[in-house]
Amino acid sequence: MDVRDLTRTLVEIPSHESEARAGDFVEDWLREHTTADVTRDAGGVDDAETGDTERDRGGNVIARKGSGEASLALVGHHDVVPPDESQIAADATGDGDASGGEYVVTERDGRLYGRGSADMKGSLAAAMVAFRDADPACELLFASFVGEEDGGVGARAAIDRGFAPDYAVVGEGSTAAYPAVDGEGTAPADATNVAVAHKGRRGSTVVAEGRAAHASELAAGENAIYRASDAVDVLRGVEFPETEVFDYRLAGSVAATEIEGGSAWNVIPDRCEVTVDERTVPGERAPLDRVEAVDGVTWRVDQDLPPMACDDPAFADAVLSATRDAHGNGDDTAGGATDAAPRQVVKPHATDAGWLADAGTTCVVCGAAESGQAHTADESVSLAVVERCVAIYRRLAETWTG
Repeated sequence: MDVRDLTRTLVEIPSHESEARAGDFVEDWLREHTTADVTRDAGGVDDAETGDTERDRGGNVIARKGSGEASLALVGHHDVVPPDESQIAADATGDGDASGGEYVVTERDGRLYGRGSADMKGSLAAAMVAFRDADPACELLFASFVGEEDGGVGARAAIDRGFAPDYAVVGEGSTAAYPAVDGEGTAPADATNVAVAHKGRRGSTVVAEGRAAHASELAAGENAIYRASDAVDVLRGVEFPETEVFDYRLAGSVAATEIEGGSAWNVIPDRCEVTVDERTVPGERAPLDRVEAVDGVTWRVDQDLPPMACDDPAFADAVLSATRDAHGNGDDTAGGATDAAPRQVVKPHATDAGWLADAGTTCVVCGAAESGQAHTADESVSLAVVERCVAIYRRLAETWTG
């Protein structure tokens, strides 16, 4: 099975409500096509450790082969966000109910369309084929996690159970015009670039409490919306943390994104909540707890997806070298080659690389998906770029010794 057929097969398998069936396929394929040590852990299987007790995700798939002083992991995930109705085939019963059908997969103009094609079953297929075909220069691992779309459920469970490669390439999308770290401007949009850092996301809620009263009797109440407004003023004055990654200044951000409060037009509100979206950088968080200096205001963290910064320039350079080799010299002999030279970039979105880096693994992000494709009703991936990723992953595995 070549990578194009493998990508199509993976994309056809529904994996938004449960990843178990997709995980079964990945596990069975690795057992059939490799001699690697393949395991299936209990990550996301009624997993009290991560709080994920609502559904059986089927567990992470992890494989190992080769040996050496260093270990390198090719990392992906096989869960997807819920599909658009147009991305689900009608049920085989013919009753028109699309809820139980396979995903619709179509191919045209060299692209494969379907839920999860970009995020990230195209790159996952590339990692599987590269893992199968590589004669590694180090211990080579493959990992496909569950629950990435729900805050890294599978990655956290695997790390808790001892998954600790020295190095990892996480196959999230990097074929995009992201900011380059080697100078001004952006990397080529048609090149598969190497993300040496990405921001994290901390989602939190500011809760303002007051005292309800009739709106005609202002002195009898304490207006929670006013208190929330004062807290927002504090947020607006917070300095955004910054850090340096390979001489690139990476800055975080803070934004109030939702507000909810009040019960009626003629009642002084006794409660108001403000949702805060913070984009974080390695090593520091904005001091959002300062809002609690406002009377009646408390602050709670709802989600904290960690950022990532590669801590080994030699590894980042090795991945960049592999991508440039795979791009070739403008012909089509290396999986959709292009004249555009890949660069090291900063990616704005959090990935499982954040959890791995937080646990001590040196990471980069390098994958097939282009900007603007993930989570859309017409999600697609270039099959030529998927083939390019096979070449990138295999070349790195066969040359990197740590």
